[in-house]
Amino acid sequence: MGRFDGRVAIVTGAARGIGFATAQRFAEEGARVAILDLDEGQAAEAAVKLGSADQGGHLGVGCDVGDSASVEAAVTRVVEELGGLHILVNNAGVTRDNLLFKMSEDDWDTVMNVHLRGAFLMSRAAQRVFVAQKYGKIVNLSSVSALGNRGQANYAAAKMGIQGFTRTLGIELGPYGVNVNAIAPGFIATDMTDATAARVGMSVEDFRAAAADGNPVKRVGLPEDIAAVAAFFCSDEASYVTGQVLYVDGGATLV
Repeated sequence: MGRFDGRVAIVTGAARGIGFATAQRFAEEGARVAILDLDEGQAAEAAVKLGSADQGGHLGVGCDVGDSASVEAAVTRVVEELGGLHILVNNAGVTRDNLLFKMSEDDWDTVMNVHLRGAFLMSRAAQRVFVAQKYGKIVNLSSVSALGNRGQANYAAAKMGIQGFTRTLGIELGPYGVNVNAIAPGFIATDMTDATAARVGMSVEDFRAAAADGNPVKRVGLPEDIAAVAAFFCSDEASYVTGQVLYVDGGATLV
């Protein structure tokens, strides 16, 4: 018996990285998983990698989380093809880093559109199903950058916005059996952070070593570390937890 037997989960931005690790964790624990990604081909490939599920398999869906019509169509398709919806993980994200005087309006709007508008649209669509069935779990991905990070005014604002959004949904949806929580990862070894290393002119190895040196546990985070927390928040073990933001950063925010 898995914790998520009989459950259907949507994970956005799940073709790779933290999203895929989270989808994989849910699948391993019995859920049918819908991987949503901007590129439907990549989403479908990732869903195949999850393997088969006894309850009816997994699904890859192309979706622009910042577009309301795309979101509504994706959620409807998941419910129809996988037979329901119980879990939503809002993971989709992008970066457009720059110092304020160099940051364009497009840099700002793109990040806000994917992170904050995307979480809003996906949560609004999912909650209709959750409220009707008096059950649901939403996990939003914030970041330690919400506390402020040079060159990330857009990203930091979006990720702190996610925290306020999470707390508010915890208040609004709690009476309907819906738990809403957020995870704020620190440095996680992904393609995105590897790209940052290249942008600042460092090798991936040196970039990760520097990140590991900056936290008490002296290692970088892995996508599986975030997936484990998401699995807890989305389990019935966490039914008395809502509106919370958990920093998963190896203790970096302590120092």
